[in-house]
Amino acid sequence: MNKQERIEKAVALFKEGYNCSQSVVAAYADLYGFTPEQALRMAASFGGGIGRMREICGAACGMFLLAGLERSALSGADRESKAANYALVQELAAKFKEVTGTIHCAELLGLSKKEPVVATPEARTAQYYAKRPCAKMVEIAATIWGDFLEKEGKL
Repeated sequence: MNKQERIEKAVALFKEGYNCSQSVVAAYADLYGFTPEQALRMAASFGGGIGRMREICGAACGMFLLAGLERSALSGADRESKAANYALVQELAAKFKEVTGTIHCAELLGLSKKEPVVATPEARTAQYYAKRPCAKMVEIAATIWGDFLEKEGKL
């Protein structure tokens, strides 16, 4: 699958009802040896701005999860690999912010601090998709990750 196909897959997954983080991770997880089910499970908690708390955008979190699969410390004492991961996450976050203005879910959704945090996801209706920029955030995150992989010669 090429980058464009993976971006389209991420958006299609979101439109099928998967959360923003699941959609980004599942579009690329096969490159890291994960099954679709494993990808959906490992990214499940990050949707809705991490557990629907409207904190860091779940699509961005999906990118960050993939960054850990790409670059990570496998030893607690490996400061160099930790630094490489953190640098990659910071680079990805900066690119996401450059396009969207923020990495914060509530800001992307235009929510006020007064709205209660609830666990129940909204029904995925035409009205939901019309008022939420989430599909676009999934597309942006999947594109940024695809660009990174292309730059690294891995896609």
